[in-house]
Amino acid sequence: MNINQPGSSGSVLNEGEAPAAALDDAVVRARVDALLAQMTVEEKAGQITQYFDFLTSQDEAKRVEAEVAAGRAGSLLFVTDPEDINRLQRIAVEQTRLGIPLLFGFDIVHGFHTVMPVPIAMAASWDPELVEQGQAVAAAEARAIGLHWAFAPMVDIARDPRWGRLIESAGEDPYLGAAMAAAQVRGFQGPYLGSPDRVIAGPKHFAGYGAALGGRDYDEVNLSDSELWNVYLPPFKAAIDAGAGNVMTAYMGLNGIPATGNRWLLTTVLRGTLGFDGFVVTDAGAAADLTTHGVAADLTEAGVRALQAGVDMEMAPPFGQSAYKRLPEALADGRITMAELDTAVRRVLAAKIRMGLFEQPYVDIARARAVLSDPQHRAVARLAAERSVVLLRNENQLLPLNAEALRSVAVIGPFADAARDSSGPWIFAQDDQETVTVLAGIKAALGDQVQVAYSPGVSVPARQFRSIFESPEHKQAPRIEVDDESEIARAAELARGAEVAILVLGEAQIMIGENASRSSLDLPGRQQQLLDAVLATGTPTVLLLMSARPLDLKGSTPQALMTIWYPGTQGGTAIAYLLFGHVSPGGKLPFNWPRNIGQLPLPYARLKSHQPHKAEQRYWNEPNSPLYPFGFGLSYSSFAFVGLSFDRAEIAPGETLQVSVEVCNTGKCTADEVVQLYIHQRYGSAARPVRELKGFQRVTLEPGKRCTVQFALGPQQLRYWNAAARDWVQDESPFDVFVGSDSTAPLTASFAVRRAAPEV
Repeated sequence: MNINQPGSSGSVLNEGEAPAAALDDAVVRARVDALLAQMTVEEKAGQITQYFDFLTSQDEAKRVEAEVAAGRAGSLLFVTDPEDINRLQRIAVEQTRLGIPLLFGFDIVHGFHTVMPVPIAMAASWDPELVEQGQAVAAAEARAIGLHWAFAPMVDIARDPRWGRLIESAGEDPYLGAAMAAAQVRGFQGPYLGSPDRVIAGPKHFAGYGAALGGRDYDEVNLSDSELWNVYLPPFKAAIDAGAGNVMTAYMGLNGIPATGNRWLLTTVLRGTLGFDGFVVTDAGAAADLTTHGVAADLTEAGVRALQAGVDMEMAPPFGQSAYKRLPEALADGRITMAELDTAVRRVLAAKIRMGLFEQPYVDIARARAVLSDPQHRAVARLAAERSVVLLRNENQLLPLNAEALRSVAVIGPFADAARDSSGPWIFAQDDQETVTVLAGIKAALGDQVQVAYSPGVSVPARQFRSIFESPEHKQAPRIEVDDESEIARAAELARGAEVAILVLGEAQIMIGENASRSSLDLPGRQQQLLDAVLATGTPTVLLLMSARPLDLKGSTPQALMTIWYPGTQGGTAIAYLLFGHVSPGGKLPFNWPRNIGQLPLPYARLKSHQPHKAEQRYWNEPNSPLYPFGFGLSYSSFAFVGLSFDRAEIAPGETLQVSVEVCNTGKCTADEVVQLYIHQRYGSAARPVRELKGFQRVTLEPGKRCTVQFALGPQQLRYWNAAARDWVQDESPFDVFVGSDSTAPLTASFAVRRAAPEV
């Protein structure tokens, strides 16, 4: 798979649009110094201010354009029409005193024109190379229309599925999360900042945002030292090591200190310990929010606190007042220094120089059309959807369905033909004509020889509290509304008369994402009744769950169950390929799937405690084990793991152990397996989890074929942050290694880490 050229020749930037190689640091510094020497204080403050520009709001658009014309804006977001981008850029470049171009940013979370599966789905592929290619497609499309910066990837660890932004994460595990974080940064940004066809990657939200109390978005976070360093920071470290040019702060307070005003977090940790050298931006309005948190008395003090904490650019609140616009006043009062202001401005100017914006600030609109219509982008989206689906249940091998033998199929559910929901959240310019729904994919696969009956089944309920995206600034998706009683009865009748029923249930895209936390894991509305009515017909039933959360089916057991996430532009085609056996599912869960909401949070990597043999009996009324474990996913084939071995039985601290295992396809079809390696440290200076993922590799094998998979276990995999020592440590200890297809893998062997005995 070519991850450096996601598109055809139409995706290669014109000469001069971006640097052909990384610019020399000294050259960048000199250019920044020259600009900085000419800038007024107001221009400096403006350069580190970013404004929303909702062009649908004329008054706000005029206000923002006035700031641009005065040289008091460094960046804009939410402008995605290339003609508007060129118009606004010309104001900045041709009408202001210094002609400094604007940075245009946008939430390019899982695609731009061509929509990939949502990030949690891409994590379920356990395929970093594919993830990198998917974000390279997104970057190519975004850059072609004039965007320079993605407010992504979101690399927050998510261990509570009530939290809506689970959908943007890679799930609950720091090792998998780190692999996905690095892959996304490489895809967005390429080998260096300013790579042709790429955009600035902005991992977010630093730090701990995914651990909000009760899974309630924006609420406070309280993390132990061990959790912060061992669980929540590794994906950020991986993103930074991959070269991320930007980091976004978090809204909430971390251990009582708002993240956007936390100098220890943004300077000591982010820059000092993790080695970040790009620019830091707030989340929308997070600098002004320091007044809300009660750590700043007014907007001026909020701006001062954010700047001195280490924030280089404020994303000003939409329709609100900028805290950084008050920085000239703070400088005049002696509350900040010119050096502090210049440091932030330098970082933003350096990013613009490295991105080549001074050489080529404008969009080639004809070329943009060619890039957006590149058919190779759709092929990547289809492959991504195929590889991300997780098969959770397949009783009596109902799947794959035999398309040659079928004569009638009932496709039922409110999300079977919902183009907007198939794409998931964070898609603001949805093209329904570009999106293949599940129903459309099934019809295309079966042709005219098979009768395909359809019913939406039930209505999609409205939210009790409106989403922030249900506003005039955003295009609204249609919501299915039917008479539930009569439509459930009709759907059951269709199922009764069909050879197989395919149900597509789940959550609408407006029910997940930012500002979309939920106190229940039940199917919304009357979908559970629809499911049970269809199952009661006795017709073999396949349930496709369109959701990012692990939903609770209340004990109902369809013969086949697949979680298809929100599969994107080519989701329907991919789902049909999977249903009818053109490909075998190979995705794996990136989180434990709980039996019900009362178990949350339920990470697989838990610590041993008193009476560990009774760990699954902590609740007296039901097992505490997950319904489906982390890493789980079925296939149409079967696999065996044998020959787990090490290159030696013992290593010294700092050395690396080589691990080998043989995997064999023992089934009857070509299929993928994700070989997963877990470790457990038996004892040391701190308690360690019962199992921790430390390696994985997705392999494709024909029937009867086998291959040897190798892993390395070195200091990076065996060390951990010790809260007592307040440092990274590697203990001497025996280690158990487990290899298999999920986190309950039974194949095991042991090695030891021991210091060599001193010579006598």
